[in-house]
Amino acid sequence: MSVPSADAAAALAADLAADLAAEHEALDRVVAGRSDDELLTATPAEGWDVRDELAHLAGFDENATAALRDPEGFTAGLARILETGEDPIAAITERGRSMAPVEVVEWWRRARSELLSAIEQADPAARVPWYGPPMSHMSFVTARLMETWAHGQDVRDAYGVPPEVSNRLRHVAHIGIGARTYSYVVRGLDVPEQPVAVRLTAPDGSEWTWGDPAAADVVSGPAVDFCLVVTQRRHLDDVDLTVQGPFAEEWMGIAQAFAGGPGPGRPPLQR
Repeated sequence: MSVPSADAAAALAADLAADLAAEHEALDRVVAGRSDDELLTATPAEGWDVRDELAHLAGFDENATAALRDPEGFTAGLARILETGEDPIAAITERGRSMAPVEVVEWWRRARSELLSAIEQADPAARVPWYGPPMSHMSFVTARLMETWAHGQDVRDAYGVPPEVSNRLRHVAHIGIGARTYSYVVRGLDVPEQPVAVRLTAPDGSEWTWGDPAAADVVSGPAVDFCLVVTQRRHLDDVDLTVQGPFAEEWMGIAQAFAGGPGPGRPPLQR
């Protein structure tokens, strides 16, 4: 496999950063102008309202900026968290709940702007520390895009707004596929050696494919539906995916694109 030149790698990183900015803007169009009461609307994430979702994004965008600009300091802070048992998600949620909802929107806007600036200034060849093994620059930015899309979906569900469907979903699908092994490891399960092919219909009607085309186990269907499952925003019963083979079925039952402990998933929608 050929390695892209430094210029080509920088161009790819810039394109990815532009996609992250576009995902931010798409979510901002959903929350812009909402009142305090509207920002307290409950989301499908148990116990969380829209303010909590935006605070989560703001807090971890701030942490991502720190990881890019001061990796040594971020790593030292992470070591303290591990030593003390602090829960960074709970700490960020508490911080958001101490603020007026409209102030959290402004916090998120500032945090994401600083993150984009840090991404622009970062070395795309450097690895970035995070809550787990260090990540490549591209994987790190992709993870922030996936988180924005996933938590944005919670916000959209709260307001009855359809999912954000664009070719940026390729990034979400890619990180979800790459996290297949993690979905098993985080649950203490043996990772199967059998490959699973993924064939998704992109928003523009083209096909995106991953894995061995000759694999007996296959997941296929609309890209948005696959992304909803791997980010645990929809139960498999509520999407239009074709899941063929026992290893594909097993994976789709536990798929998790995000870091942290095993996600609880979402129950099937009430019919």
